[in-house]
Amino acid sequence: MRHLNARRKFNRTPAHRRALFRNLATALLKHGKIETTLEKAKDLRGVVERIITMAKVDNLHNKRQAFSYLEEKEVVRKLFSEIAPKYKERPGGYTRVTKTNVRSGDAAEMAYIELV
Repeated sequence: MRHLNARRKFNRTPAHRRALFRNLATALLKHGKIETTLEKAKDLRGVVERIITMAKVDNLHNKRQAFSYLEEKEVVRKLFSEIAPKYKERPGGYTRVTKTNVRSGDAAEMAYIELV
């Protein structure tokens, strides 16, 4: 049984998986929309939504926590000044995953993940 096994492992070590999602989250918050595999996009949703919810409360502690995860000063600044105020009244659901095509190399399902 798969009780309490909600996340995928992507055949990576925990450190590699954390680095993968840090890079994907940084790219999504920087550009607003990225294309990746469907499974990565679905798992990235939870990471990005948690960061945006944290950024809705603008204080030093939350900025430091966001910076420790994202590690790009410009992205953290954009998160707290532009992205989080836009979702101030929204209780969640800040991202949208849209299926696109199938990657020709390995037939992986691709998807766009974007900020709503």
